[in-house]
Amino acid sequence: MEFRLLGLVEVRAGGTVVDAGRPRQRMVLSALLVDAGRVVPTHVLIDRVWGDALPGNVLGTLRAHIARIRRVLERASALGDEPLQLIHRAGGYVLDLDPDRIDLHRARRLLRASREDGCRDERRLGLLREAIRLWQGEPLTGLDGDWVNRMRLAWERERVELVLAWARAELRGDNPEAVLGPLHELAERHPLVESLAAMLMRALAAAGRPAEALERYANLRAKLVAELGAEPGPELQAVHRAVLRGELDGQDAKATATPVVPVVPAQLPADVSAFTGRDSELNRIDELLSQVGAGGDTAVLISAVSGTAGVGKTALAIHWAHRVRERFPDGQLYVNLRGYDPDQPVSPADALAGFLAALGVSGQDVPIGLDERAARYRSEIADRRVLIVLDNAATVEQVRPLLPGTPSCMVLVTSRDSLAGLVAVHGAVRLDLDLLPLGDAVALLRRLVGTRVDAEPTAAAALAGQCARLPLALRIAAELVVTRATTPLADLVAEFSDLHRRLDLLDGGGDPRIAVSAVFSWSVRHLEPPAARMFRLLGLHPGPDADAHAAAALADTGLDSARQALDRLARACLVTQTGHGRFGMHDLLRAYAVELAGADLAADDLKAALRRLFDYYLATAAAAVDLLYPAEVHRRPRVGPARTPVPAITDPQSARGWLEAERACLAACAAHTADHDLPEHAVRLSSILFRYLYGGYATEALAVHGYARQAAQLTGDVAGEAQAALGLGVAHVQLGRYVMGGWHFEQAVALFGRSGDRTGEQHALTNLGTVLWWQGQYAAAGERYSRSLALCRQMGDRIGEARALGNLASVEERLGHYDSAAEHVRRALALFREAGDRTGEPEALSNLGLVEARLHQFEPALRHLRQALEMFAQLGSPRGEGYTLDNLGIACTLQGQPDEALGHHLRARALLRGIGDRDGEASALNGMGEAAQAGGDPADAVTHHTAALAVGSTARDQQARAHDGLGRAYLALGELAQARQHGQRAAELYTELNVPFADWQKGG
Repeated sequence: MEFRLLGLVEVRAGGTVVDAGRPRQRMVLSALLVDAGRVVPTHVLIDRVWGDALPGNVLGTLRAHIARIRRVLERASALGDEPLQLIHRAGGYVLDLDPDRIDLHRARRLLRASREDGCRDERRLGLLREAIRLWQGEPLTGLDGDWVNRMRLAWERERVELVLAWARAELRGDNPEAVLGPLHELAERHPLVESLAAMLMRALAAAGRPAEALERYANLRAKLVAELGAEPGPELQAVHRAVLRGELDGQDAKATATPVVPVVPAQLPADVSAFTGRDSELNRIDELLSQVGAGGDTAVLISAVSGTAGVGKTALAIHWAHRVRERFPDGQLYVNLRGYDPDQPVSPADALAGFLAALGVSGQDVPIGLDERAARYRSEIADRRVLIVLDNAATVEQVRPLLPGTPSCMVLVTSRDSLAGLVAVHGAVRLDLDLLPLGDAVALLRRLVGTRVDAEPTAAAALAGQCARLPLALRIAAELVVTRATTPLADLVAEFSDLHRRLDLLDGGGDPRIAVSAVFSWSVRHLEPPAARMFRLLGLHPGPDADAHAAAALADTGLDSARQALDRLARACLVTQTGHGRFGMHDLLRAYAVELAGADLAADDLKAALRRLFDYYLATAAAAVDLLYPAEVHRRPRVGPARTPVPAITDPQSARGWLEAERACLAACAAHTADHDLPEHAVRLSSILFRYLYGGYATEALAVHGYARQAAQLTGDVAGEAQAALGLGVAHVQLGRYVMGGWHFEQAVALFGRSGDRTGEQHALTNLGTVLWWQGQYAAAGERYSRSLALCRQMGDRIGEARALGNLASVEERLGHYDSAAEHVRRALALFREAGDRTGEPEALSNLGLVEARLHQFEPALRHLRQALEMFAQLGSPRGEGYTLDNLGIACTLQGQPDEALGHHLRARALLRGIGDRDGEASALNGMGEAAQAGGDPADAVTHHTAALAVGSTARDQQARAHDGLGRAYLALGELAQARQHGQRAAELYTELNVPFADWQKGG
């Protein structure tokens, strides 16, 4: 009996195709065949087959498909094949068969065998031909869905890898005509995969069709430049040169081009133009890369490139990385750690968040803590060939969490520091980068300036010496030379020499960086006054970069003038473009600009420039946040209009776009204003950004609110300190630091009380109660909610009163006090309806339905839960829908309808997992376990409760619930030791939560 996945899903037996049924049934069969011989958990099967579009009785529907598939297998066995079992085992199903009977698994085995040491060319070719024949069209033909699409994408990558291996083998056998058709077809489907194009060019050349190979290269190059702004990679360029020289034939096709993965991180900055010299350093790094094991992987090699500022560390690393990027087909990661930026070095946690996003990890799945992020990062790149470039590192501590744990990656670190700990502990190989040799320095000038260097070799050598042979200085000097095309180099050298001597007298230490200051001064002297003034003022900007609006604020000028000045500075290499319309400075240039500003501009002018800049950021941030969150305008400080131009923020998209682009600059402004005599700006910025940062920017929130609290304390601003403490509490809670978050909320409660802000005090009490509730301290949470309720009633805040009553009801429900919970939530529902609050009403309905189900009042419970579900769907609230579906599942289990309950919990899990709500996902999985137990399937219950523990929820009640369910399930299975262990752990947790066992299970 054989099975096909690489085409139309089929079952074959005795030379006959056995009907595998309708598409959904073939989906179930495919989901089992992919993991043949292994148990596929029930919930995984359901995810693969239905995704989020679950039928009403999904468990019953799945069982019906399983039964029909068993009949298909029986018919196939009757055709002469041995019987094949589809077994229900350990919470899932397993097709007990040899994977080699499935075309997908057989193709994989054949490809692996072709790569074994000692495999001769003839045998390799036979294995690969057999594997190629197994691909009969589009995998899983006739099926669709998210899982199917993911499988097709992954298998297409495998197909590219297989076709390339087969094509290499055919070309070794001097059979290019055999591969042209398949290669052409794949290259048309993947026009930007350079390894396919390179192999097709080899085949065309070997078949005597070099003109077609060259035409294909030209077309692909034009496409790469137009769509990606990039030239072809080194491998493709090498093949192109070989075709031009007529050097390619069938035997030449032994090159081992690595297939390019369709979607991989490619974070390297653009290659350095006119890179010159450094041959010995490049060769040394090449030697490290050449330490390749039998599997084709490098060790975790770390080349710590160190040297003085401006010596070209970053240029060397990026240039080398581009030379070898094809050796790392699983991607290239890059981060500028800004280790020597005085205000905003990149933390390891932030760098890891960026890497995980580049590796395809969604934002809600990025772990909170540094250690957890590092572990997830190492898991994501395990056994992948990835190049990691860590630029401008300050310390070993900044680098260590970013090191992989796999023998398939290479790390390149640049730093001004020697990073001795990286060498001693992690085995890094340090390259100390010195000044360019004079010959290379002159060669760089020749590439940048042109033939004038050859016409005046003595002057060119003198100019290189004046630049201390530092690449950064050489590039800036070259730009200045180009702008003075009619002046002889010797005259320029004489002019520069006088200034250089004067600067040299100011510093007797012989530091080569003094030459950089000299070159900077040459370049700045030739700027027009507006651009020169802009250069000085840009050095004052505390953020990593700036746009024309920020530059206009600093210079107190119009937007067009600011743009012209920035363009002029960019042409002079005094700023670099960091993004669309954004410009940054090398740290040496920034230091020099600040030095010039302090020497040439009055102190009052500098203060006025910074105040204009911070006023601009305050006004624009306030406008953007007010547009995004209009309901809370009254809670934010009013800000006057900026004196300088502001961007057009007219809709939520433009508002969010501006905040996203300026987030790092806003955090830097908070730090600067708190420390430099502008504390009121830091406090107001914290209050303005509170709601925006609440949306998932906890790291920036800690910085902004932390600086604001520091500034408020210095000025005695109790109200500002209270708001900042509230923001700090929210940020810590978002990072999972409940104890620290609770401490800040306690502080906020006291500070709001001192300032007389009862609304703020009520908000802080509610947040504090919620933190205590999450920690399982229900009595303490109830006390804070009661105080919040009293404040709302004093202020006549009916909506606040309703929310406080709902919070109290949740506490009572967890403690098993269902009658008082129902009373609180009914009153909350009435208040929401009186106020016409369409967001609070469905939440109250959902909570009421759950409490009524606990009281066995099933008719009103189901009615209220379905009303809530409909309202949440209308509001577009996946979180509300998810929790209501979870409550519906609990109600159905209590009512004795476990199959229907499982369907509700499955949909709840999909929604809550999609928004990254781990507590909610754990609750849904626990509900699935309870439904399975109620339906007489303790093995499924074990699977679901174990998955609930694995989700990583910090909610103690869900952990207790999972252990409780596992204890009951293992008891039903007769595994007494396991039952006792989990039962004891559940009892411990319930005792900590002050929740009696009997009350928790009351009504269940």
